[in-house]
Amino acid sequence: MKIVNLDGYSTNPGDLSWEQLRKYGDLTVYERTKPEEIIERAKDAEILIINKSYISAEILEELPKLKYVGLQSTGYNAIDCAAAKKKGIVVSNIPAYSTNEVAQLVFALILEITNNVALHSEAVHNGEWSSCPDFCFWKTPLEELNDKTIGIIGFGSIGKRVANIAKAFGMKILINTPHPDSEGYQDYKFCSFDYLLENSDIVTCHCPLTDETTNLFNKENISKMKKSAVFINTSRGQVVDDKALADALNNGSIKAAGLDVLSEEPPKSNNPLLTAKNCVITPHIAWASVEARTRLLKILEENLKAFIDGKPQNVVNM
Repeated sequence: MKIVNLDGYSTNPGDLSWEQLRKYGDLTVYERTKPEEIIERAKDAEILIINKSYISAEILEELPKLKYVGLQSTGYNAIDCAAAKKKGIVVSNIPAYSTNEVAQLVFALILEITNNVALHSEAVHNGEWSSCPDFCFWKTPLEELNDKTIGIIGFGSIGKRVANIAKAFGMKILINTPHPDSEGYQDYKFCSFDYLLENSDIVTCHCPLTDETTNLFNKENISKMKKSAVFINTSRGQVVDDKALADALNNGSIKAAGLDVLSEEPPKSNNPLLTAKNCVITPHIAWASVEARTRLLKILEENLKAFIDGKPQNVVNM
């Protein structure tokens, strides 16, 4: 069985191993694949492993031997799932492997905005503390999270983990989800999208990318937030209108943003968020700890074995 991985590097830049997959067939791993290289590299594959290489319906027509696509991600918009289903190709994703890591980065971004750790560390190393007449100083107002209200958009495994951490910080918690179920979450308030925007000190986005959520945070919806609000996005970059968010930051409509994802990755140098005020951006690293990527590869193998055994799991297109 021929197995081809088109996007090996981002998942495993060399600190992990692909050996566990070789027992299932003849494995070829490409670090990166350009769109124009996909068909040539994948044409003989029965098993295809992808991350960001987009497999369209047209490409699927050129892959007659393909039986299974293993995603190296939770999201599955890197393949035309409907077209794959029509051709009887099973597509499996990797659920819940990075829940703890994403929630951890959410609070890393929040704490960087509220405490400005990097700014103050830089000031110390530049000699400002050594020359200070007082035993301490701060360059920006510092805020505590206790008693602040956090609004969580989406209440899957990551949203739930974020809520648990927020509760430990003593925060009030608002939840907006298409399927509210307060059982076991009586301390949280389930509410409308608009109510959440209007009443949250921090808004953090954990919804999937769909037609309904694309550009969800546009000019109109961002304008509903408090001027003192902080916006966090570790879900999908396309849920945000980049220009609308940059404008809101630059004109003071909201206080700050912490982003791990952008609408185009890597971003073009003229993306307005790169120069927006009070905008902390990390390069899509919320999933990338060694522990999370190790879990990813373990589930990737389990998915492949389950498919070969005739009992596919984590299927997203059937």
